[in-house]
Amino acid sequence: MNIEYRNLLPDESKVYRKIRLESLEKFPEAFGTAYKDALKTEKFRIESDIEHQTLERFVFGAFTNGLLVGICAFVKDENNTGNIYQMYIQQDYQGKRMGQGLIEAVLNEAYKRFNDIEITLGVTSRNSKAYNLYRKIGFRDITNSTSNGSACSIVMKHTKNT
Repeated sequence: MNIEYRNLLPDESKVYRKIRLESLEKFPEAFGTAYKDALKTEKFRIESDIEHQTLERFVFGAFTNGLLVGICAFVKDENNTGNIYQMYIQQDYQGKRMGQGLIEAVLNEAYKRFNDIEITLGVTSRNSKAYNLYRKIGFRDITNSTSNGSACSIVMKHTKNT
């Protein structure tokens, strides 16, 4: 299987949208947005980010044989912290180390663009596969919180020297 990790091109925003909606439909517990609400959104903020790229906001994709099968968004804030959002690999491609490759590609790009940045992400305690993957890559827990009786949300941090 030929796998490529790269920044999505402006004309790939619609295929991103399709994958994003799929992620919300199939794994609602893993994301902070409801599928039904997302369907009503004419254009996601990340779609605009893909179409009008900036240094501080980018979306990488995992491609196999030219087909987009995974997404991962990065957004830098004002405090020299970067945030990873919307990490998703289609079910048929999970368990093949594509998630690890995609996260590592995003980390490498972020560290190339911003030398001393700290990168965070959030994961629910119920998503043990993702949590364990992030630990393996070098993310460490920094906070745990519960909102509205839902699953615990764990915020994790990665630094270049981790």
